[in-house]
Amino acid sequence: MLEKILSLDTELFVFLNGLGSETYDGLWLFITKQSNWIPLFLLLAYVLYKKLGAKQTLYMLLFIAVLVTITDQTANLFKNGFQRLRPCNNPEISSFIRVVQFRNSFSFFSGHAANSMAVATFLFFNFKHKIKYFGFLFLWPLIFAYSRIYLGLHYPSDILTGYLVGFIFGFSMFKIYKAAQLKYFPRSDN
Repeated sequence: MLEKILSLDTELFVFLNGLGSETYDGLWLFITKQSNWIPLFLLLAYVLYKKLGAKQTLYMLLFIAVLVTITDQTANLFKNGFQRLRPCNNPEISSFIRVVQFRNSFSFFSGHAANSMAVATFLFFNFKHKIKYFGFLFLWPLIFAYSRIYLGLHYPSDILTGYLVGFIFGFSMFKIYKAAQLKYFPRSDN
């Protein structure tokens, strides 16, 4: 059963990765680089500040920092535990897939997918009733994580597992944040 799932995962990866072309490689390399998302992060920080004020924004950013640290380290534990080769390193497929970027680390599961989904989930549940169309924030993890398939770095199951882990961690941190917020900011608009 596991062999069949991994085979389907590889087939889907080969299909999705094969949709790319050299014309768009630069765009996807730009998208996958975390520092290129700084304008989005600054915009989100500004929105937080406008909605919450300075003190609560710093408090929320602390929770986001802890969330990203936990999610990222969990992804690293899984990668080193499972030691699944990235597609770009898999000798069975590396000769016929598009390898746009190369990494020596392991594949399962995607830290990019997990971290971006965790933060998007955490922010979404905090602001879904306060900011119209805030659900569009989920475009960020979708685009960000797809870049990993496009570049030849992750299988679809790496991405989907990262999304699941990120959602669970993001929602859990939202619940912890809400409980802490009630304790330390009892008069705030929760």
